Amino acid sequence: VLESQDLQDSIKPQKVEFHSLDFNTTLHWQPGWAREARDALYFVQYKVYGQSTWQNKDSCWGIPSRVCDLTHETSDIQEPYYGRVRATLSGVYSNWSLSSRFTPWRETMIGPPMVTVVHSSKSLTVKLQAPHSPYKRKRGSKITMTNYYDLLYQVFIINNLLDEQHRVLVYEGKDKVIKIQDLRPGVSYCIVAKTYVPMLDRSSAYSSRQCTVL
Repeated sequence: VLESQDLQDSIKPQKVEFHSLDFNTTLHWQPGWAREARDALYFVQYKVYGQSTWQNKDSCWGIPSRVCDLTHETSDIQEPYYGRVRATLSGVYSNWSLSSRFTPWRETMIGPPMVTVVHSSKSLTVKLQAPHSPYKRKRGSKITMTNYYDLLYQVFIINNLLDEQHRVLVYEGKDKVIKIQDLRPGVSYCIVAKTYVPMLDRSSAYSSRQCTVL
């Protein structure tokens, strides 16, 4: 009995946590500390905070993977959720490991905007597109993150003559098209942008660089 009790403890999943970007939400965990735990299979359940019954996530039932997509199950973005995972190995089941409470609207990370740059001789026109959520309108188009948050765009310019790392904020606001004037012809400029949520005081990562020579 002791051996199966030891095995039960040593395969119990560790660090069960939600990761979420633009409401694409997955539950992640680490294997138990036993070396054999790498061969364990996992079972995932989830529930809304305050509910008494746990729901099985059928596609994450007896899986070797250590990640489970719960985007669809956490689509009520103001609700707090929990996830939990247990492991099985050689006919022994571990206890459940519980995640922290997760509220999508508060905790999802916002992605950077898509950036397109069009240049003329002395100016750049920057076009910004908000990141998309995984949720769709009735007609099938994906709903952008501006539906859920008051988003601002932060646009930075990098003058490659001066310094690769020196980003200058040239715009912050809601416009999707901005124009940067009075630039020098023949100089290479790069644009990067972030999405910023004032209410949560949270910024996205930088977008990928869009570089051009005027």
